[in-house]
Amino acid sequence: MEGFFRVWPIDRVLELVSLCDPVETEEVPIEAALNRVLAEDVLAEEDLPGFRRATMDGFAVQASATFGATEANPAYLNLIGSVAMGEVPTISVGAGEAVRISTGGMLPQGADAVIMVEYAEMIDDVLMEVYRSVAPGQNVMMPDEDFRKGEPLVSAGRRLRPQEIGTLAAFGKGAVRVYRKPRVAIVSTGDEVVPIDCRPAPGQIRDVNTYTLAGFVEGTGGMVSRFGLVPDRFDRLLERCLQALDEADMVMLSGGSSVGMRDLTIDVLEAVPESRILLHGIAISPGKPTILATCGSKLIWGLPGQVTSAMVVFLKIVRPFLERLCGLDASSVVRRTVEAVLTRNVASVQGRTDFIRVRLRKETNGWMADPVLGKSGLIHTMMRADGLVEIGMNTEGLEEGARVTVEWFD
Repeated sequence: MEGFFRVWPIDRVLELVSLCDPVETEEVPIEAALNRVLAEDVLAEEDLPGFRRATMDGFAVQASATFGATEANPAYLNLIGSVAMGEVPTISVGAGEAVRISTGGMLPQGADAVIMVEYAEMIDDVLMEVYRSVAPGQNVMMPDEDFRKGEPLVSAGRRLRPQEIGTLAAFGKGAVRVYRKPRVAIVSTGDEVVPIDCRPAPGQIRDVNTYTLAGFVEGTGGMVSRFGLVPDRFDRLLERCLQALDEADMVMLSGGSSVGMRDLTIDVLEAVPESRILLHGIAISPGKPTILATCGSKLIWGLPGQVTSAMVVFLKIVRPFLERLCGLDASSVVRRTVEAVLTRNVASVQGRTDFIRVRLRKETNGWMADPVLGKSGLIHTMMRADGLVEIGMNTEGLEEGARVTVEWFD
């Protein structure tokens, strides 16, 4: 066994993300592609919008005919017609002429600008006054101003937001190739853990981790396979672990990762054929007794049983591995952060990275971060918190008034 409870710094653990390869790809209709990860670059097959179009309601003109126009000295133009939405104009605009046009309409030949309707007034059915000059190209979108034929629309490894879906739709993409959703198996262990529909006896607790971890997995882009509760029995846990490995791309065992007489995770993982334990222990708090093993190309995590520890370990350690499985390009992953002022002293221990839960509140001079302190078994410390503050390995705590970066919970 390699590195039994020899803690690794968090940076070294995250370097292991390279062990993961994204899962296979599949083609899905665009209406089912929201929040999926694109598996191939998509290029523009044509210019967009493909024609010169008005960006304002008004009149298509030759810009030179309006030069010098003011309210005191307006330019006079002849209205020679109008362009209906969606039609190709059959008239041309000459010097001193104008054509009525709506936002999105196609500019007629000869016109190179649009005068906003607010700056023009009809004198009679034909003659109009213009009170402001326009420059060539003003209030006009050029044929390739949005996208040019051959340029990238969306790059592989990007999660498809509504913005990207709309762009793909603009080019008639009815289906796209995405990475399939990786399946993550969750197994909860411990004789003291009971299903949520049971009333715990003295010394027992309900299974919280299955539900919180499942929510994090689905929020990251994975699919969850719940393998239920397993008692602290070697044969039962090994059997369930083998089933999970057979069905899933990643396995998370919740509980049984600390050093104790009845914690069997290490023994079980060593018994899994072709397994290799990479680490047991990360220099973080909460979450030190975390295990990572491989079985072929699949990862197996042994997460702490304490609910806060399990959640923090997922967010700071497991999530980047799952994002890699999802096919996400790491450069496109942006964590939402905010700068805030710490409202009280927070102690820390050198040699480990501490993650402090904080609650944010907005004051007139900026954000304030109130530490939410408590033991790793207290669920309310995560529920009351808005995000995490990282205290580095070589820092002996933070003082009241320190400026900190808070990573929001998604």
